[in-house]
Amino acid sequence: MRRQLPRFRNGTVAVAISGGKDSAVALWLTHQYFAGRIPVRLLAVSVDEGIPAYRTATLRAAAELARSLGVEHRIVRAEEELGTTTDRTARELPGTPPCSFCGVWRRGLLNAAARSAEADALVLGFNLDDLAQTVLMNVARGDVDRLVRMAPHRGRQPGLVPRIAPLAQVPEREVFLYARLRGLPFDHAECPHAGRAARNRFRAVVWQLEEDHPGTRQALLRTHERLAELLGGDAGVAPSRCRICGELASGPLCRGCEFQKLTIVTPEAP
Repeated sequence: MRRQLPRFRNGTVAVAISGGKDSAVALWLTHQYFAGRIPVRLLAVSVDEGIPAYRTATLRAAAELARSLGVEHRIVRAEEELGTTTDRTARELPGTPPCSFCGVWRRGLLNAAARSAEADALVLGFNLDDLAQTVLMNVARGDVDRLVRMAPHRGRQPGLVPRIAPLAQVPEREVFLYARLRGLPFDHAECPHAGRAARNRFRAVVWQLEEDHPGTRQALLRTHERLAELLGGDAGVAPSRCRICGELASGPLCRGCEFQKLTIVTPEAP
């Protein structure tokens, strides 16, 4: 936390909380870190992507934890902000893995909520396994720009709240164990769309590599850190603004708006 968080005497820190174990631990540790030390306002932010079979229970757990800590909790709903939901879009784009557009929209909604709250940082619950998988995915795709843009962020881009990942060095199993030992409320269910995620294959590869060559996850994380240091400067920074929403983009449209243009927005049946 000391290494990643920007230094400030007071301000607002937003914490993305999904209701799962990782974000529960991230919120708990952030609350403990600032408790009684620095006058910092904490804000827990959840995104309701519109997956009732999954998100209802996780939002309940997120609200319970925020309430127990006395932290303000905001829920941002995709239906209200984007005019569509993940479930609806999955039906309208059957050939597209739902995680591709859901992840883009979720990140955009989290950033917008943190920005509207004038947050100095956005805390994410990414653990060591998550980040190692993401590094390998970006390397396999040759996507250096996206690799450099990964959290934790070392500076602030206009319109983008710096994201930090205080659990970056902690294996997923240890996060789960800590959440259980602390008695933190969280829901361990899996999203019904997760089976189609490209990440699944990379997760299996990282697990196998870690078993055969212990330390692989840490090595992948160091690869990201080293590349970010070497490239530095404006590497990975989106060069323009989306002509529809005005958010940072690598082309005329940001990824979120590109997916929305593909979506046929129709009202849900009563």
